[in-house]
Amino acid sequence: MIVMKFGGTSVEDATAIRRLVSIVRRQLDQRPIVVVSAMGKTTNGLLECVRLAAEGKFEEANAKLDAIAAHHFKAVDELALPGERPSLRAALETRFAEARATLSNTSLTAKVTPEAADAISANGELMSSQIVAAALRAAGVKGVWVDVRQMMRTNDDFSRASVQFEIANPLLRAGFEKALVDGGVPVTQGFIGSTAEGATTTIGRGGSDYSAAIIGAALDARDIQIWTDVDGIMTTDPRIVPEAVKVKVISFAEAAELAYFGAKVLHPATLRPAMAKDIPVHVCNSRRPEVTGTAIVRQAPPSNSLMKAIAFKRGLTVVNVASDRMLMAHGFLARLFEVFERHETSVDMIATSEVSVSITLDDTRNLAAITRDLDELGDVTVDRDRAIICLVGERLKVTPGLAARIFSSIDRINVSMISHGASAINVSFVIADDQVEEAVTALHREFFSELDEDTFEITATAQAAV
Repeated sequence: MIVMKFGGTSVEDATAIRRLVSIVRRQLDQRPIVVVSAMGKTTNGLLECVRLAAEGKFEEANAKLDAIAAHHFKAVDELALPGERPSLRAALETRFAEARATLSNTSLTAKVTPEAADAISANGELMSSQIVAAALRAAGVKGVWVDVRQMMRTNDDFSRASVQFEIANPLLRAGFEKALVDGGVPVTQGFIGSTAEGATTTIGRGGSDYSAAIIGAALDARDIQIWTDVDGIMTTDPRIVPEAVKVKVISFAEAAELAYFGAKVLHPATLRPAMAKDIPVHVCNSRRPEVTGTAIVRQAPPSNSLMKAIAFKRGLTVVNVASDRMLMAHGFLARLFEVFERHETSVDMIATSEVSVSITLDDTRNLAAITRDLDELGDVTVDRDRAIICLVGERLKVTPGLAARIFSSIDRINVSMISHGASAINVSFVIADDQVEEAVTALHREFFSELDEDTFEITATAQAAV
């Protein structure tokens, strides 16, 4: 059994869904489970609708919802069997009626609650999965629509719910094994789950990848495939460095670092369930299914290239705390991090000296409260518009001269924080957000001028650049 996850661009319209159907049909002998995101930009559109309703722009919100509905109904008419179209359109009408009720309630309260945001945004996956299942049936495949909310049990932390695996795993196994009977191809949703009381939750933006990995681990899948709109994991963002090339194979640990530090191909949490069960993950391009993607495995083969890829995370905030009370004192860091624990805010990177600590934050929703509490520990300053650059590869901790190569290549850029040595496969540092392009271009030139053909796919563009 395999799990095949298709992202938003892979289900954005009828043409994309037909490609999906073709890809799935070629692997029917592997007993696939299909996990889909919402069509195109549907999730953003639905959240925009509820935001407009909260601002009192109810007519504008409904007009936008009408446009989303028209796009989905067009796909139904193009993809579903004629005999199924009326019932499928009725099912989607029910979804949109529920969405309109949410907009109406939100307009009255003038506030977007996390519960309302989850309730309306979940419709994107629910509708796209119904359409994909119908498209499979129209192509002669036994597409079985499965509502994952009945199985993906979470807590009630709406918009960033945590999966309760001890409950969810047996439910997932039983539910999908039933749907797989007699050649069924289950089609289900990423991104969403539900509480014990049945309230719809979401597990964070980009959580469809994570959902696919959870399902794959629960059913001991042979392979987890992430179908997206790129050929695989690249050495860096090709929009910044056109000569970037595809990584053929990479380890779980390396891929996890890249995902966490900004690589857009995978959701940061995706690999945890796959790593736990040692299930390989393949990143593939649904627009070019003939191209071999990137394999993510427990242990990648040794490479002659020191670096595998460069990732970056933009829009960060650095919080600095300076205090003489830190000097030779015990327990200070515990009190400092208790502040972040209390406000449920995770940190990305940390640098310390005898009398100061610097911390990077991606989530600044509780920044004001955090800084108020930190003021009791020392002098607090905040630096905004920062970015982390992360270089990932093998043996970084034990390679002499590595730091000299990194920082001499960007010697015109100020580096405000450095993390090196905490991980054998990661060197990270903080710079101003508006210098990311310059830094990534210089670093790629330094470390990817020579490429190991066993590790990277050498293209004509890359050869010309060398």
